[in-house]
Amino acid sequence: MAESSPTRASVRDVAARTGLSIATVSRVMNGSEGVRLHTRELVLDVLEELGSAAPVARGHDRPTGGPVFVRCPYVLTDYFGLIVSAIAEELAARGRAMLLDAGESSQLRHPLGQLPIRAQAAGAILILPPEDASELGALRRHGFPFVIVDPRTASPTGSVVVSAAHHQGARSLTAHLTALGHRRIAVLAGPDDWLVSRERVSGHAAALAAVGLLPDAALQRSIGATTEEGHRAALELLTVSERPTAVVCFNDKVAVGTLRASRELGLGVPGDVSIVGFDDSDVSRASTPELTTVWQPLAEMGRLAVAQLTRLIERAPIDSLHAELATRLVVRGSSGPVRAD
Repeated sequence: MAESSPTRASVRDVAARTGLSIATVSRVMNGSEGVRLHTRELVLDVLEELGSAAPVARGHDRPTGGPVFVRCPYVLTDYFGLIVSAIAEELAARGRAMLLDAGESSQLRHPLGQLPIRAQAAGAILILPPEDASELGALRRHGFPFVIVDPRTASPTGSVVVSAAHHQGARSLTAHLTALGHRRIAVLAGPDDWLVSRERVSGHAAALAAVGLLPDAALQRSIGATTEEGHRAALELLTVSERPTAVVCFNDKVAVGTLRASRELGLGVPGDVSIVGFDDSDVSRASTPELTTVWQPLAEMGRLAVAQLTRLIERAPIDSLHAELATRLVVRGSSGPVRAD
């Protein structure tokens, strides 16, 4: 007697069990956008219970040889481009394809909810993901392997994370300035809701505490990580009655904008004000003067993310859930001793 094949759930079966419309269930099963996370989770759970007509792959059912979904919802220049390039090269060296979702317009999409039903994807690498912990946690609950590179917000418990030592890097930067005699130091931090920004601000505060100082809220701004926003904020900070003698910038782009503002105000760098960045990107060496900054091991972060994800896909043990790679202070011409007057 021939063995019968297992019964598969129909769209009507899932709709009846969940109380949702057939159209909504169909959108989830087809991987369509515009479905709430809770609704997608409900459908996926019922699909797993009943037996799915869609290619749902969870945990041990997921193919280990498939491509890797790489999400980087930002313009691929400087910082992000180096990480993605390293990921692509490492995946190619391991004989694995890459599915890239990149560009700022990608922030308007919500592809993570579709990953558990994309049976062809073996795992994902998420670079500074804008999704909150609930969306990332949903991937973990469905057994989908992923690695986060530089988390933008707090990661769900048990997530595998690769990042640079942002706190220590910022601390070394401000310590460099205090060693040069600077005490009135302004900070152009990144967005408040970025974990990396908060870590760098805490590193700055730690360096000030080492010389008996507290951060001055009047000298700190949270801005976007762009040259133009750095320029606007610097024009404001550098025209206060008691001007800062140094400005710590979230990244090299913000520092370039601060350099432009200082020139427009007739201030010499570093004679009148020292300006430092973060990332050691190409613009740090193209500016005049060249920027004192912090080097990040971006390519190594990308390669390590692939290595960690490969272990997750193969269900091999992970030595450390959070790998934090060392940064390095790079001193150039944009920082100098505080003026004696």
